[in-house]
Amino acid sequence: MKIEDVIRNKGTAVVTIEPGATVAELVDLLVRNNIGAVVVSPDGAHIAGIVSERDIVRHLGTDGAAALGITVREIMTADVRTCTLDDKLEDTAVSMTKHRIRHMPVVEDGQLRAIVSIGDVVKHRLEQLTDEHQHLLGYLHS
Repeated sequence: MKIEDVIRNKGTAVVTIEPGATVAELVDLLVRNNIGAVVVSPDGAHIAGIVSERDIVRHLGTDGAAALGITVREIMTADVRTCTLDDKLEDTAVSMTKHRIRHMPVVEDGQLRAIVSIGDVVKHRLEQLTDEHQHLLGYLHS
């Protein structure tokens, strides 16, 4: 299984935000899209960083309500781990777990193509295991 198998089922939609947007705008974007992380991009194609609910909470904890007025650039993670469509699902899952990453952008030819969450990866793997289980049961009962 490859990441492209997950993306084929999930789709390629990626919500992005510009680095100069405020944290208040970020919060609004997360709420409107019911998501937990956003890729930070100046143009929707190149990755400048990634920012999650956890980043917001950390800054609210230290800066209080003033955190809502700072820019996304100030709270984002700039060193973004990515994967490609050809990466193995298992390798990506291991990397996400090892580095405690919940969301990983998918990049091809230097361009943002999609995003996968650890939930997407687990869901796809569970579906795969369920299918294998059903096939084995069918084999045993035939």
